[in-house]
Amino acid sequence: MRTIQTYSAIAAVLAWALCTIPTSLSWAQTNTEVRVVGVVDGDTIEICCVRGKREKVRYIGVDTPETKHPRKGVEPLGKEAAEANRRLVRGHHIRLEFDVELRDRYGRLLAYVYLEDGTFVNAWLVQNGYAQVMTIPPNVRYQELFLTLQREAREAGRGLWAQ
Repeated sequence: MRTIQTYSAIAAVLAWALCTIPTSLSWAQTNTEVRVVGVVDGDTIEICCVRGKREKVRYIGVDTPETKHPRKGVEPLGKEAAEANRRLVRGHHIRLEFDVELRDRYGRLLAYVYLEDGTFVNAWLVQNGYAQVMTIPPNVRYQELFLTLQREAREAGRGLWAQ
């Protein structure tokens, strides 16, 4: 009898969890315009407000040099990438586009970010040499675009690729 109760409890928890996931995903697909209230570094921002609280958003598909890493410290061009990101997005309303996974292991939202004028922030950072491509499946929607932009930035010697 105890085993049946245990399985029933597990089934109830799983059913509850499965019922809450679509709500989160449907929110992400319908409420994507937010305001940037802070810039953490070159590839992470803070937005206001999702369900009444601030959220950190990590740009999908790109990686900028570190500025606050506990072991790596400030990497070359890290401050420049953070400042470029700050000039580009701080105080602006943005549109978030999500891929397969909504959050990373640190709880940050994962998104492709667009300014009101249509500028694709993730792509702009790669194109201008402030970021390099970092693909983490299953979020791979713009991988080919990012690789093309990185190759062009490297060939032109922009940012990270300057001699």
